[in-house]
Amino acid sequence: MLYVDIPSREEFLLLSDVRSDACVTIYIETSPLHQELATSKIQLGNFIKDALLQLEAAHFDKRRLALLEEQLYSVLDDPSFWDLHAYSLAILATPDSIRTYRLANVIPNQLHVSERFYLKPLLRALTFPHSAYILALSENQARVIEFFADVPAEEMNVANMPANVLEAVGKASLNVQKYGGVDDKVRLAQYTRQIDHALRPIFAQHDYPLILVSAEPLASIYRATNTLSNLVDETLFTNAEHIGTSELVKMVRPIMDKYYQTQLDALKPLFELRSGQRRVTTDLSDAARFATLGAIDLLLIDIDSNIPGTINEQGIITFAEKSDITTYGVIDEIVRLALATGARVMAVRQQDLPAGKSLHAILRYAL
Repeated sequence: MLYVDIPSREEFLLLSDVRSDACVTIYIETSPLHQELATSKIQLGNFIKDALLQLEAAHFDKRRLALLEEQLYSVLDDPSFWDLHAYSLAILATPDSIRTYRLANVIPNQLHVSERFYLKPLLRALTFPHSAYILALSENQARVIEFFADVPAEEMNVANMPANVLEAVGKASLNVQKYGGVDDKVRLAQYTRQIDHALRPIFAQHDYPLILVSAEPLASIYRATNTLSNLVDETLFTNAEHIGTSELVKMVRPIMDKYYQTQLDALKPLFELRSGQRRVTTDLSDAARFATLGAIDLLLIDIDSNIPGTINEQGIITFAEKSDITTYGVIDEIVRLALATGARVMAVRQQDLPAGKSLHAILRYAL
């Protein structure tokens, strides 16, 4: 089981607005297995020492430095904190506060010290939160499992959803594979239609994907009666009656990854269309200027790219040779400006962007 707690979009914006005399951002690779966390704790201890040394070298106020040290070690030295983890840990600390987030995606170990937090890696968790519903369906059992990013997976009690085909249609035995009768198929369709109706209120409130786990012929019958746009195209073909909740979540995660990649692939024709309308840019300087003007509609950024510098109020970038406490990631700032003006932002891998580019933006109007 993964234990994760990612920030919401609103919380991300609040974090992006934080300014302090010292903002320490740490990302650590972790593991759901408690016995494998020793390496993560050693790495965190090394990053804490490195951050404090950087600030000492910059003649940082000693009293403020002591407060920051206390905040950081409050995480490292807390045994209960290390009980439950996922695949990455984000730590955001100032001398006055500290926040931590456990993430389902793997983020390489890294340390950043600046006057603001380095938040771009968190965007991957917001872009693809690995949150979904599973419909584990058989003639004898219908289960809905939710695995949100911020709570452990659990089976739901869905109002008005039949527990099995017998409850739905009142027939004791339906064996389509053996008999293949039209009457049996009609009753199975009644069963799946009742399930579809019961699920509608859930997906009226959430847009998370729904993954079907079922064997044939019931899987095809369910898809024929489904009206939910959230249903993922791929099915996990297996009888889930004797598969536990945690194991089902592990089994569907590859389907989730394919689903997210399909979403990215679907954006390529849109970028081609907008490019012909002169509404696309891959230039950092142009993107900074347009973000300042509130002109970005959709922004894809390379999650692994970190380009130090600053951006002034007119959106002009001053690049820096290396990161220090006076600079920050300029892509982070472009993201902050774009989000603040209602843009959709997605953190992706380099292969999902034009070759050699750190971002790809669709504008609200022509250049």
